[in-house]
Amino acid sequence: MNVKEIEEAILHLSPKELSKLTDWLVEHRAKSWDAEIEQDLESGKLDKLLDEVDKEYAAGLATFL
Repeated sequence: MNVKEIEEAILHLSPKELSKLTDWLVEHRAKSWDAEIEQDLESGKLDKLLDEVDKEYAAGLATFL
């Protein structure tokens, strides 16, 4: 099934079904984002950014809420 077919199928959902799908998509996207961040952390891709944050915090330029 391609995106166009999925879009067409979505147009035929009831409001309740659309709400369930929307909730599922939001949850799925959040889980995907979490997995992507975890992979970036494990690979070291965010090390430089995290070092900058640590330096700014140590210099008093940033605070944690």
